[in-house]
Amino acid sequence: MTTRLKRPFAILPLVLAAVLGPVLLPAPAPAWGAGAAPDDEAILRAADRARGNVDGLAWEVAIDSIENERTSDALLYDIKVRSFNVAGVSLAPAKYRGNKILMLNTSMWFYKPGLSKPIPISQRQKLMGEAAYGDIASTNYAENYAATRLPDEVVEGDPCYVFDLKAKEDKLTYDRITYWVSKQSQTGVKADYFTVSGKKFKSATMDYANSVKVGGEARPFLSRITMRNELMNGSVTHLNLRNPRLEPIPDYVFDLNLFMR
Repeated sequence: MTTRLKRPFAILPLVLAAVLGPVLLPAPAPAWGAGAAPDDEAILRAADRARGNVDGLAWEVAIDSIENERTSDALLYDIKVRSFNVAGVSLAPAKYRGNKILMLNTSMWFYKPGLSKPIPISQRQKLMGEAAYGDIASTNYAENYAATRLPDEVVEGDPCYVFDLKAKEDKLTYDRITYWVSKQSQTGVKADYFTVSGKKFKSATMDYANSVKVGGEARPFLSRITMRNELMNGSVTHLNLRNPRLEPIPDYVFDLNLFMR
């Protein structure tokens, strides 16, 4: 289960503001080829691509949480992603401006002006509300989790593949996930998160009102994650992404030695 940092920057946010209006997109061509039966890895890789697994992608990201009918102020970040590496800089509010986060594969660091060096953090540490630091990163479910196919289900009229995902290492954000992937859009639309003992403690739904063009083809891209606490207070956290754009990201952006500059 996620743990909470014991420092003021533990609630440093990174996940997006303002959802773009709905974009009607044609269903993408199957990632596994026309007429071919998809295997588990191909399905998960296709879903990963709509969650940030693209070379050279940037967006703004904000997060807010609703607990006991009170809504927190949104925290805004600028995010740059290349494959499974993530660099974020805080834009608002003013007291957090200039704070940074860096993720290289499965390792993460935090820095704020005045610190002598970056601080290692865990993907599982809480960012705000129900969101963990790892929730703002690109998913790599195809490689980081062992997948078992479950019987297909329909989610709000959308036929879905269903997977039981078990983490291959303990540095990952979640130990076990039940994950629903739309057969039509090839995107992950729903997830339940479990502890090692099998207790469900959080759930999420995903929306894809954004799109990016890759090779001239418009692809659906994540616009919002809504996370719900399933154990105690029923709090809800929104992770909203806006203005996703393909752009070249130079190597130095992900250089830990240059992280404090």
